[in-house]
Amino acid sequence: MESCYAKTVMSGAMGFAMGGLFGMFMASMSYDTPFHGAPGAPGSPAPAAGLPGASAAATPASISSLPLRKQLANGFKDMGARSWSSAKNFGAIGALYSGIECGIEGLRAKNDLGNSVAAGCATGAILARNGGPQAAALGCAGFAAFSAAIDAWMRMPKDED
Repeated sequence: MESCYAKTVMSGAMGFAMGGLFGMFMASMSYDTPFHGAPGAPGSPAPAAGLPGASAAATPASISSLPLRKQLANGFKDMGARSWSSAKNFGAIGALYSGIECGIEGLRAKNDLGNSVAAGCATGAILARNGGPQAAALGCAGFAAFSAAIDAWMRMPKDED
């Protein structure tokens, strides 16, 4: 595929899909859903009087007393929100990384490990830019190292038996 635009859109779409699945899985494994992390549940901090979570309607006993259909609706709503959030984040990261890598590859006219490292550095710095220069530098280093490791592994020759 030659078009950077097509690569960027495809990576964003695939990242969105994978992020959605990942978010759905993580939501199903989470213990801070409305059922498990409700105020008053074991391990949850007790809400202060007068705060929104302090009502008796938020206790686990009252949630478990809801009809099954309502419990499932609440669970699926929570799972959908987490899945949507994760999908948006993964899609944005995939599109950003792919677009930067494709642009660098076009400028350098080479397809090597350097493109992945530079794209990872730029992506990590962009993602961490709101945390200041030190966070951007750490984001650059971390994402560059991750990109280098993945690209080096992908470029390894396969054993053909």
